[in-house]
Amino acid sequence: MPRLTAIVLGSAAGGGVPQWNCSCPVCRLAWAGDPRVRPRTQTSIAISADGARWTLLNASPDLRSQISVTPALQPTGLRVSPIEAVVLTGAEIDQVAGLLHLREMHPFALHGTAAVLDILAKNSLFGALAAGTVARKTVRPGVSFELPGGLAAQVFPVPGKTPLYLESGEPRIFGDSGPNVGIEVRAAGARFVFVPGAAQVTLAMQDRMQAADVVCFDATLYDDDEMIAAGVGTKSGLLMGHMPIDGEEGSLAALARIYARRVYIHLNNTNPVLVEDSPARKRVEEAGFEVAYDGMEIVL
Repeated sequence: MPRLTAIVLGSAAGGGVPQWNCSCPVCRLAWAGDPRVRPRTQTSIAISADGARWTLLNASPDLRSQISVTPALQPTGLRVSPIEAVVLTGAEIDQVAGLLHLREMHPFALHGTAAVLDILAKNSLFGALAAGTVARKTVRPGVSFELPGGLAAQVFPVPGKTPLYLESGEPRIFGDSGPNVGIEVRAAGARFVFVPGAAQVTLAMQDRMQAADVVCFDATLYDDDEMIAAGVGTKSGLLMGHMPIDGEEGSLAALARIYARRVYIHLNNTNPVLVEDSPARKRVEEAGFEVAYDGMEIVL
């Protein structure tokens, strides 16, 4: 009997691991081929309830290469793909750029909030996704919608910010009114929750994740000032819309009483959790969290 299956196509934050222009300590290990650091592409997930019709949760810039190593997503006929839908949880470059790999007149449904679809509509580049081929469908937080193959889904508000390329002045973190959302996908009684970016865990989010079987959650940075300390950035994680793993306000503490299977995803190249025998990795695993990797399959 088919079951809800999620394939982690990519598990890294923007830039991947190793990042093309970086030689931070983690990237140095990755460039050297150290087996403790798996190479990772940018975050996207494929999900299906029947193993034949697939939905993508975000479309990373690495989507073309991700499809090439994922047999379930490869063509089934002449210009026929099993990818039938894409759901966007935001409009950051690493969430939407992969849509341009899907422009060769293959029909699919593109789901996003009104804010996200409006951002795409104002960028003429995404006009390459012909309106007669790619149906754009607005989803509303808290309202269920159907996805191919017997999936039901619902997006929900997650504190975050506007995409980096649309920022003006000081970054602003939005609560329930921003373009950033998480998604819950359901089939045959199983619940899968995906939150690749979160500046905070609200009570409503906690309730939803507590009812889930699996939660894939934002693990961009281990420490809030990680990129500043590494000399590769000037903003804290929270100013980028990502709560850290560590600390009193971190996700490790916020998700401590969530009894679902918890998987960290969207890891920045500076994150020490990427090093499999590091103290940070051991702490995360001892707390009951898994760390996503490219090609990971989660079956419910």
